[in-house]
Amino acid sequence: MATTRTATTQWKGPLMGGAGTVSLDTSGVGSYDVTWASRAEEANGKTSPEELIAAAHSSCFSMALSHALAGAGTPPETVQTKASVTFQPGEGITGIVLSVQARVPGISAEDFEAAAQGAKANCPVSKALAGTTITLEAELLA
Repeated sequence: MATTRTATTQWKGPLMGGAGTVSLDTSGVGSYDVTWASRAEEANGKTSPEELIAAAHSSCFSMALSHALAGAGTPPETVQTKASVTFQPGEGITGIVLSVQARVPGISAEDFEAAAQGAKANCPVSKALAGTTITLEAELLA
């Protein structure tokens, strides 16, 4: 069954001096301020489209990796993924780095790396962002 999730942004004013609020409508968990400065300079307590993409990508990748590991008979104890999305004004999103650390009993480093690469390739958010260079740093914790 397909699901649809919704977020809404209300923006006021021009790009450089304006400001907006992003609301996570489906979950209702909150609304977040966004400005050009929070996107292109310092966050200063506000979010950006890139931070929201990073949140989506890190959670999707973690789910995809956990699912793949469990399907291979080596369910993870923990998976922690950090997604770093780089934005260059005038150019756009120039790359994403996924950094994952996981504790997975009974798996070899090679099999873990293969599972992580597979999750990177098959996570729905990775697929949606296929026009962007996505790199992976995977660490198997003892």
